[in-house]
Amino acid sequence: MAPVRIAVVGLGKIARDQHLPAIAANPAFTLVATVSREGDGVPGVPHFQSLDQLLERGPAIDAAALCTPPQVRHELAAMALARGTHLFLEKPPGATLAEVAALQGMAQASGATLFASWHSRFAAGVAPARSWLAGRRIDRVQITWREDVRVWHPGQAWIWEPGGLGVFDPGINALSIATHILPQRFFLKSAVLEFPANRAAPIAADMHFCDTHGAPIHMDLDWRQTGPQTWDIVVETDAGRLTLSNGGAVLALPDRTERDEDREYAGLYAHFAALIRSGQCDVDVTPLQLVADAFLCGRRREVEAFED
Repeated sequence: MAPVRIAVVGLGKIARDQHLPAIAANPAFTLVATVSREGDGVPGVPHFQSLDQLLERGPAIDAAALCTPPQVRHELAAMALARGTHLFLEKPPGATLAEVAALQGMAQASGATLFASWHSRFAAGVAPARSWLAGRRIDRVQITWREDVRVWHPGQAWIWEPGGLGVFDPGINALSIATHILPQRFFLKSAVLEFPANRAAPIAADMHFCDTHGAPIHMDLDWRQTGPQTWDIVVETDAGRLTLSNGGAVLALPDRTERDEDREYAGLYAHFAALIRSGQCDVDVTPLQLVADAFLCGRRREVEAFED
């Protein structure tokens, strides 16, 4: 089978750090074009200022990875799906749930694969954590996701605008893991979202969930942590404690600890290739639903202004 001819749309930090190396390492794909309004793209690869320029004048593509901010992604995704192009959506899959649902309908009509990716689900410890938790009684869960926004999102103004999610941009990674590994669905009970006085998106959130069996789930998100960063999920069960740390890369169980190298994006692209071969889509919006519920039902608290 010939490699899938793929274009990367949006050449920000995540595209250069993760998507381009993962594509280069996967023989199922060949990078044939890049799209970005800024910069010159990748040496030796045709580069375009817009997706419509690529689709009209560029090399033929079978698939595209959309790595743009979520606020502008729907128009680009619709343009590609109208031509039957397979789509890999960087997380979150869109700025709203309704637009993602619309894209699902377009993908079904066109026969194209639509993959709403959640990279943290492909961290090394996540699959074994899900297996270990299956069938166990969950007593309580603590999610702590604290990092320094100046390190991970320097100068990215879009992330502070409506649809940019603010601290939920990393927080949705934790929710993508929790919704995948916990055996019962869970829902929001209460939330307090802290908004800097000069920003339209939150910098911190304190959230309380409950699963369908009554187990409490607490989530602590903060973008103001300096020094060592914290990406931990602790699950207390009838068989002892499970801890996922380092964003899911390290799994600690009552009788052992497992750790492995970073392979999130390698796993994502392997999955995307399999979806294309089988003619399937994978669009799970559950993490985005929980974030939407936080904005819908959470209390807003104004805090001091934040400057990069």
